[in-house]
Formats: sequence, C-alpha cells, structure tokens
Amino acid sequence: MTNLVNITDVGHVRTITLNRPEKKNALSDELAWGVVTAIDDAARDDNVWVVAITGTGDSFCAGIDLSGAEHFSPWSPQTAQLDDLHWVGHFLLAIRKRCDKPVVGGINGVAVGAGLGLAMATDVRLVARSAKLMAGYTRIGGSPDGGLTITLPQTMGYENAMRFMMENRTVQGNEAVRLGMAGEVIDDAQFSDRLAAYCEELCAWSPITLRLLKRGMAKSLETSDLEQQLRYELSNIRIAFGSEDGKEARKAFFEKRKPVFKGK
Repeated sequence: MTNLVNITDVGHVRTITLNRPEKKNALSDELAWGVVTAIDDAARDDNVWVVAITGTGDSFCAGIDLSGAEHFSPWSPQTAQLDDLHWVGHFLLAIRKRCDKPVVGGINGVAVGAGLGLAMATDVRLVARSAKLMAGYTRIGGSPDGGLTITLPQTMGYENAMRFMMENRTVQGNEAVRLGMAGEVIDDAQFSDRLAAYCEELCAWSPITLRLLKRGMAKSLETSDLEQQLRYELSNIRIAFGSEDGKEARKAFFEKRKPVFKGK
C-alpha cells in the first residue's frame, strides 16, 4: 500500500498522492482504501493543518480499475461482508465528515468516474489547464457513485450536473472553473508549485479556525433547520474565540502584526 499511496509532509501540509501512474492512477481496492486510510490518519494528526490530494504523472485518477484487480479490504471478513458503502462511499464521508481540516483537490490531469468523485469530494479544487474531467458512467452502463449525485449539483446546479453526466461531457480546466467544479485553473508547468503554495497559504490561519469553519460549512449542507444551524455557528465561534489562537489573532490585529498560531 505504501507504493500505491505516497504521503509527504511539508510544514503543516500533508500531501496524499495516488501513485499508480502506469494505470493512470485507476482505483484498485487497495489504492482506494489506502486513500481513505490516509485521509483518516491526517484527520487525527494535530500537526497536519491542511491536506492535499493529487495524482502521480499526467493523471489525477482514471476511475475504477475495470481490468479485474485483486479484491482487498482493510476490514475483517464479516465487517467487509456487511459494508454497504465500500471505499467509493467513504471518499465523501472521510473528507467531509471525518476530516474537519481543509482538503484541497489538486486535479493535475484526467479525473473520471470514481476518480472524479474523489476530486469533487474535496473542499476546494485547483485544476490543471489540460486536465480532463468526465463522469463516464453512461459509457460503461453504470450510474453515478462516489458522491457525485451530491457534489455535482452542489457545485454546478442541478441542470448542469444532469447535462454533464447524461451527455457524457468532458470538460477541461477553464470550463471546469466556469461550471464551478474548481476554483482556480493553473498552467500545467506551474501546477505542482501552485498547489503547494496555496496549501501553505492556508496554513497562515489557525487550524482551530479552519476546522470550525469547515464543520459549519459541512453541517449546513446536511440540515434544513435554520435555527439549529445558527446555534451551531454560535457554538463554534465561542470555541474559536476562547482558544489560545483566537486570543493571539485579536492581539495581533490590534498590534498590527502577523499572528503566530500554535493550534491551541
């Protein structure tokens, strides 16, 4: 598994890299569960403030490996037998629910099917100008998974999401940003440097603030109870203001200097 998923730490940024370039990072069970495990591990590490997910070579992830890769599960046989989510469901759950740290999708190349699901599960996305994004389910006689029936309507609206998937459209970097699938398009040659720089920029903020921010945003997508959400916001800001980082932020603001955050 260590060969299929590369994990690197620079400062407070952890980068999770799909490393199966000979298959365009297509998802075997072992690779996919390795990504889920890596996200869960990052969520538990206090030294990790921001997580990036990207791919090796010219691809982000070409989707599920249809060539019949060997079955793999990190769970016991009985638990695996009862699992009705599989790794494809855990992409969105791991990123949006279990990891309350910002997860940045670095879409460096092709992202198809479940690979697109992984990309769209991330909180914000940077996309290479030549990258190709496609759902691809109609082509193989399937239906969307990987959370795409949730994330695509959220990002681009219902009709655009329907058209994108029904028409089996392929979009590249500029159009992906126009549709709302990503927030920034980057020339291929500068992609890795910009992804690293962007994640480092996010680390200028307190991880307490970033985690509470994400909790609030993620929760808002799960509830229709306006009053409950407003109470949740107040609960979070009280925690933020009461933290050492919160006090340092306000002190630095009045002293007109950059704050020094410790994640406490």
